[in-house]
Amino acid sequence: MPIAHLLELWKKIEVEPMEIETTEEELKLDPEPTAEETVGEGKCDPTLLPKARSAVPAQEEGIVKEIDISHHVKEGFEKADPSQFELLKVLGQGSYGKVFLVRKIKGSDAGQLYAMKVLKKATLKVRDRVRSKMERDILAEVNHPFIVKLHYAFQTEGKLYLILDFLRGGDLFTRLSKEVMFTEEDVKFYLAELALALDHLHSLGIIYRDLKPENILLDEEGHIKITDFGLSKEAIDHDKRAYSFCGTIEYMAPEVVNRRGHTQSADWWSFGVLMFEMLTGSLPFQGKDRKETMALILKAKLGMPQFLSMEAQSLLRALFKRNPCNRLGAGIDGVEEIKRHPFFVTIDWNKLYRKEIKPPFKPAVGRPEDTFHFDPEFTARTPTDSPGVPPSANAHHLFRGFSFVASSLVQEPPQQDVHKATVHPIVQQLHGNNIHFTDGYEIKEDIGVGSYSVCKRCVHKATDAEYAVKVIDKSKRDPSEEIEILLRYGQHPNIITLKDVYDDGKSVYLVMELMRGGELLDRILRQRCFSEREASDVLCTIARTMDYLHSQGVVHRDLKPSNILYVDESGNPESIRICDFGFAKQLRAENGLLMTPCYTANFVAPEPFWRTAAYLVGVTVRSDAIRLLCIQKGSCGSPAVRNRPATSPGETAGPETARL
Repeated sequence: MPIAHLLELWKKIEVEPMEIETTEEELKLDPEPTAEETVGEGKCDPTLLPKARSAVPAQEEGIVKEIDISHHVKEGFEKADPSQFELLKVLGQGSYGKVFLVRKIKGSDAGQLYAMKVLKKATLKVRDRVRSKMERDILAEVNHPFIVKLHYAFQTEGKLYLILDFLRGGDLFTRLSKEVMFTEEDVKFYLAELALALDHLHSLGIIYRDLKPENILLDEEGHIKITDFGLSKEAIDHDKRAYSFCGTIEYMAPEVVNRRGHTQSADWWSFGVLMFEMLTGSLPFQGKDRKETMALILKAKLGMPQFLSMEAQSLLRALFKRNPCNRLGAGIDGVEEIKRHPFFVTIDWNKLYRKEIKPPFKPAVGRPEDTFHFDPEFTARTPTDSPGVPPSANAHHLFRGFSFVASSLVQEPPQQDVHKATVHPIVQQLHGNNIHFTDGYEIKEDIGVGSYSVCKRCVHKATDAEYAVKVIDKSKRDPSEEIEILLRYGQHPNIITLKDVYDDGKSVYLVMELMRGGELLDRILRQRCFSEREASDVLCTIARTMDYLHSQGVVHRDLKPSNILYVDESGNPESIRICDFGFAKQLRAENGLLMTPCYTANFVAPEPFWRTAAYLVGVTVRSDAIRLLCIQKGSCGSPAVRNRPATSPGETAGPETARL
């Protein structure tokens, strides 16, 4: 699933042809499904994929009657109805109805946020009503840490309601689209949690049949939950088969494509497709149209990228067995075969199930009701419980929230018409496109001026509360990384708190707490020098904060006394706040290296000048040592480069000239 400008990259990757065992019987391709069978393609953002991926609804046999959906009540709670839920935002809309973010306003769980899936009976065919009942029954039966939970199910005369977990982290599709591909360690974590979820479904006799990144959601900590059970098949024994042609073509197992009957092992083929996509950024079998894709699934030789580890290649080969009986996970040991594979040798499965293993990625989330990871096309709408006619009849993934993808390090030239410029997606979630910073705040005097931004004091008009606002010129720097870091980690007691964000198209306004105690630099210059005890207390607070950031995979890269402020005049180390995350970076590479030099010359570690390598988290450690020297001696930085401005990524300062 590479982004358009990276498509050529994958063509140049060295691959090794992989033989996939195939019988003559399996090579036979049945006629392509009729138009009636393929109604209901899933909606997908066309900017994210070269070709949108469609889900084919199941064509079931012998459905001749309507099936009613009974109530389901959360254990220990009373029966629910629509009046008990306050509609907050629209998360998604499809041809069958809508998904809302709601707050429970009555009952013992009042105040709890949920996702409410609303289906309008009049728009559902009999087949679709059966699918809705199937989804409800499966969700009611399943209770697993990595599967979305059904809390309530009820109906009115005209509508069906499913009340589900609200997962603020968006879906795996969004993260994969943004990062193109994951490291093997990331993939190992997600696949391990997914394997436990699939095994639980299989133990209940359920075939999932629609495994893909769009149906894998992330909670606020970064753990996965699978959702959308509309295409799942219930009550299938290991020795029985299902025959429906359903799912998303690119993820279908060969036995699903040729429609000769499939079992739970079909999910393990899809598991392999997902693994390949996460590791390489592309799908293993994708033709120019549906028929060619199905033909590739049945008989194509798969090119195995040689940058993958031997363990990863081995697992893929074991999953891509066209004979389902030989596929890993299809034997009598089931998922235990997968758990024992060398690719997962470092996984502690018991800790994983208890969520004691830290996820590789923590979504940026702020307030509980924030919907940063859902499509602004929907969240900007006024929530009303009245499913309307969709723009097309192909969007049936109702629970999936269509997540935005923030532009990554794209610097556009200044726009002449501010109102036509692009507004940051997070700001759209908070304020839409029509609210400006000056509508809510009155700007006062300057506090400080930097290379790409200016900081001013401001007053909130409604409350008269004082804040600091950092105004960033979008033509000079993309603030996305800084906003994400502050949203994720601003709750730490020694990291400045982000209160609000505005965007007028030309500039981004970050509203933060006002640091009345001034900079550590001012205190150093005022006192001339600190005692060792004072310096130790300050450095201890800074070190603890840096340790927290490093443990989260964040490197500040511009730590210096002027970016360390006091929240009040007390001077207590506890009142210290680390500020200015303009150069900060969230580590992405598997080896933890940073490739872009960003720093202020006085406080930079020598690693950025080693252009043949990258620099590590040690950048911040050396900066700590320089700061300690500053605090004790009352000087600021290495004498040879004192008073130099911050250096941009494109401006290297030359060889190492300053030493401790």
